[in-house]
Amino acid sequence: RLILNSCFSLSQWNETIKLFRGGMPLKKHRLHFRTYGHCFSASEGVDCLHKLLRCNHNFGSEVTRSQTVQLLKKFLKNHVIEDIKGRWGKEDFEDNNRLYRFPPSSPLKPYPKKTTRLVRDLNPIFPDWNDYDVPRQGPVLVRPVILNADLWQKRHSIAIGEVPECRIIYRKEISKGTMEEIWKSITLSKLQKILGLDSLDGVLDAKLVNPKHIMYNVHYINKQGIVILENKSEELPHWVLSAMRCLANWPNGSDLNQPMYPGFERDVFKTIADYFQKLKEPLLTFEFYELFINILGLLQQQHVGIEALQVCCLLLPPENRRKLQLLMRMMARIVQNTEMPALHNAIGARMLMVQTFSRCILCSEDEVDLDELLAARLVSFMMDHYQDVLRIPDHLQGAVEEHLAHLRRVQIKYQGADADATLASYSCHQIIAEEFKEPRTSAQKSIACLLEEIIMDKSTSVKEKKRKLKQFQKSYPDVYQNRFPTTESEALLFPEKPKLKPQLMFFTMKKSFQPFQRTRSFRM
Repeated sequence: RLILNSCFSLSQWNETIKLFRGGMPLKKHRLHFRTYGHCFSASEGVDCLHKLLRCNHNFGSEVTRSQTVQLLKKFLKNHVIEDIKGRWGKEDFEDNNRLYRFPPSSPLKPYPKKTTRLVRDLNPIFPDWNDYDVPRQGPVLVRPVILNADLWQKRHSIAIGEVPECRIIYRKEISKGTMEEIWKSITLSKLQKILGLDSLDGVLDAKLVNPKHIMYNVHYINKQGIVILENKSEELPHWVLSAMRCLANWPNGSDLNQPMYPGFERDVFKTIADYFQKLKEPLLTFEFYELFINILGLLQQQHVGIEALQVCCLLLPPENRRKLQLLMRMMARIVQNTEMPALHNAIGARMLMVQTFSRCILCSEDEVDLDELLAARLVSFMMDHYQDVLRIPDHLQGAVEEHLAHLRRVQIKYQGADADATLASYSCHQIIAEEFKEPRTSAQKSIACLLEEIIMDKSTSVKEKKRKLKQFQKSYPDVYQNRFPTTESEALLFPEKPKLKPQLMFFTMKKSFQPFQRTRSFRM
């Protein structure tokens, strides 16, 4: 705070004077059997100025009453105020009942137009050399220069040590590629945290995750949260959609315009089952089989299981996610519909749905023991909670939006900062009440976002990025450990080095090497 250091820029000095003169109520006071008008007591002045400073955004609630008294001493010394008898020039202001008034002349300091003056005259607020802890070595002349108000204020602020010289860096528009990498990185990080794993190795190959699918599944949805496909060729055939709508809204949803007959609903159900059973690949895809199988252990905790499935289903291609949403909605409605005729003579509706569509939703590329049982358990859970499972996870979208907002903020970099200034840069943003109450949490989030920014930066070389990450790990080990709990997770950031070709030199030497042969004796 500027007031804590007892130094102001010129504009802030004048602003504070205007604030005090405009907000200080003046009234009659009686002292030593005399009445004085348009004045105020010292205590009233402290009360008023203290309140004004605490409410001003330049100072804040941290200003104390003793600091306000010190400021009023400066006001008295610089003839901003005077005592009731017109005396000023000394810092003998105290928090008591003495009376003070404003002088008739303006106490505001003008901006200098031309300067050929002593160094001590550069401070318009405290003109005495003794206000500085610098030994006076005689007058030092400066070169005449014409300064405007803004330039003079900037130089004055830097000269008295108020702020270091800095420059503002405006962020460029975030590229599409960077945005995709952010979505992918945060999604995988959330998934790893939900699954409680040190690494996703062996569960999910990060190369198979397409960030475009995640972004499409989040943004292109209708009011019911179902994916809207731009490519109509990937849509379900019209006759399949009509059949599914017929059973989902039975008995009022038929638009097939065909006469009803006994067993009609069974034929419609068989038509739908035939289409899904002939798909080349299950809706959850072969490549994500291991991932969904690992979620089975979390289904006992309903909330955790739903949260894991929400994230995993965003990895699916949009056409698969849409088909899964429509199929799950139809299955759930058939099971819940008490008016639906029996679709099988010996099996109930719930068991029929699971047995018919479980392998259409999840199965491995190679036949595995208990494959069908595992798929039935997962599909049964998804059918019971399909509305929550196929909903967009709020925490994921919020984390991405917060990170993107951080990247778009203006940054301030100070003079002398080197290439590592990324670690020392500060974001300018308004602090809300919750962040003010929990500064530690907010700081950790900002530091974590800064780490993600270093990770996503494609403009730096691998060597430079490793150096920055090593410096970050040394400065913030806890945040770094949360992001990279194992060495394997850290190694995923950098491409594998190409393996060296086997050296042929050894074999060449071995082949060319021949043992010394015995020569015949030269003796006759």
